[in-house]
Amino acid sequence: MSRTNFQELLDAGVHFGHLARKWNPKMAPYIFDQKKGTHIIDLHKTIVKLDEAAEEMKVLAKSGRKILFVATKKQAKDIVSEKAAAVGMPSVTERWAGGMLTNFPTIRKAIKKMSTIDKMKEDGTFEKLAKRERLQVDRQRAKLEKNLGSIRDMSRLPSAIFVIDVQKEANAVKEANRLNIPVFAMVDTCCDPTPIDYVIPANDDAAKSIECIMNVLCAAIAEGLEERKLEKDKEAPAEEEAAEAPKAATRKLRARKGAKAEEAAEAPAAEPVAEPAEAPAEPEVKAEPEAKAE
Repeated sequence: MSRTNFQELLDAGVHFGHLARKWNPKMAPYIFDQKKGTHIIDLHKTIVKLDEAAEEMKVLAKSGRKILFVATKKQAKDIVSEKAAAVGMPSVTERWAGGMLTNFPTIRKAIKKMSTIDKMKEDGTFEKLAKRERLQVDRQRAKLEKNLGSIRDMSRLPSAIFVIDVQKEANAVKEANRLNIPVFAMVDTCCDPTPIDYVIPANDDAAKSIECIMNVLCAAIAEGLEERKLEKDKEAPAEEEAAEAPKAATRKLRARKGAKAEEAAEAPAAEPVAEPAEAPAEPEVKAEPEAKAE
């Protein structure tokens, strides 16, 4: 069953594309018509592609993997950060730092720097610094929080990224392609869908359109997380039973050994068995010497 319907997408304005003179010919399969110089996206194909992307995201979430949401444009950043945080996924909504994927170890060092500053504030080391140094550290901490705060819990590369506005986030798409990371994206009629693995043809400029698509995808991720939680709850009792089974077997073996010892103590001593008498030795018969010939 489809996760959304035609009317919902229509009300959200998902079908509005860009001006016809700015279109990308590679988006022709997803364009329904042209009206007043603006392309109209085929919502039937949007529904199919959206369901396909949502199902794949559900599988990733169920397996415990992370999906990085990337949206730095003004009308999308607040919606994406809120929806991504609700399902426990990292997001980049301020600025895409070059090398965030291809140079991930350096990004991790910057995140560790932020954690180090937090520890300094907790243990009182921060207060021992000079006033000017404290101001510099606070500014550095605020800058790191703004750019990397949403990915501070991402300890390894994401299993996939979701992008809004492929043209604006071209660097993120290029880095993901270089590392063979699957790319989900809302692709408008002016964008090139070639580098995108899961194309969702939709209006990526309207806030209502972005929110509609995000609601469907985040609902699928939430389902995957819920199924993962239920599987873990089922596996826990099975593991406990498996751990208790060897203990029960050991107890039974000890009981058997004790029973055997008691039986051996209560049993009467066995009577000695008489050895058979040896047969009398037969007398040796000496051979008579043969008579010598005369």
